[in-house]
Amino acid sequence: MLNKSVVLRVCILAVWPLMARGDVFEWVDGQGRHHYSDRKQANAKILTVEPGVSYHRVEKVFDGDTILLSNGQKVRLLGVNTPEIAGRNKNAEPGGEQAKTWLRQRIEHKKVRLEGDVEKQDKYQRSLAYVFAEDKQHINLELVRLGLAAVNIYPPNLKYVDALLEAQKSAEQAERGLWGLQAYAAQPFIDLNEENYKGWKRVTGRIRALKLTAKYSYLQFSDHVSVRIENQNRSLFPSLQSYVGQSIEARGWVAKSKDRFAVQVRHPGDIRYLQE
Repeated sequence: MLNKSVVLRVCILAVWPLMARGDVFEWVDGQGRHHYSDRKQANAKILTVEPGVSYHRVEKVFDGDTILLSNGQKVRLLGVNTPEIAGRNKNAEPGGEQAKTWLRQRIEHKKVRLEGDVEKQDKYQRSLAYVFAEDKQHINLELVRLGLAAVNIYPPNLKYVDALLEAQKSAEQAERGLWGLQAYAAQPFIDLNEENYKGWKRVTGRIRALKLTAKYSYLQFSDHVSVRIENQNRSLFPSLQSYVGQSIEARGWVAKSKDRFAVQVRHPGDIRYLQE
């Protein structure tokens, strides 16, 4: 159960928009009970109210990046993706059970703080959030740091993107978790085919050309394999022409249309330049 102090703080967050008089003050009496008021009291301190933050108990961990709260709310962790676990119509992927086990041990049946970003829900009606443990550890970031998750960027949710990418760089350099598994090794674009294109991929090659359409921009490895960027996200990238002639690694899910494959990327953090 949440302690009374946390419940009171949640109540303050709920009524904060109605309290137009300014600061909220918090103080503790001789019995250790917390009190709140919009009027300053002796030995009181100003309560820092964080908009978009809430406190909950985790009822269940579904997998490495999805949890269920005690109020019945499903939450998808923002900015990360962990390998799949076995389920209806899906096969287990290497590293999926390890990510789930770590997350269960860390937060299941425990209190967490949720912090939102621009988008509040995904297309499956799951809440989107950054999760913080009782000791204030950023769970999304820790999953990436340990190599249990890869960074998964969905603009406009970019609040912690720099920290997540830095944690991923550290995990990759140390070959922690999925970065040490052959299943997630980078592969040349010419190796993509009907049998192996599904799932999250790391695809490498030299960009030969840039192709623009009304909805997408394509960095082309060849006529049949490319990196696809939604034009609504182009402002996040440097000039796309600057990628032409460069050897890169693109990270994401591969879409297939007839005999063509396209690695879908949404942020320049999904593309890494390779040493010649």
